[in-house]
Amino acid sequence: MSKIYVGNLPWSTNNEKLELAFAEHGQITDHIVMSDRETGRSRGFGFVTFASAEEAEAAIAAKNDFELDGRRITVNMANPRPQQRGW
Repeated sequence: MSKIYVGNLPWSTNNEKLELAFAEHGQITDHIVMSDRETGRSRGFGFVTFASAEEAEAAIAAKNDFELDGRRITVNMANPRPQQRGW
């Protein structure tokens, strides 16, 4: 698994800032700051997907409890989404 969860993001962090913060740790294949559907405001967390699990683990080791835009962020492996049942 190579997708990491990034929590406690400052409201000012956008997709570009998220990518820049993690680009030094490997090849990023996807990244997103989650936003509220109605307001478009950041929800304070996002996800970064790396090309390999080793890169993701290096990013976690380097960035967990790292200060980004004035806040200490939380970084760990993303939990897979549960399967949705079709009714």
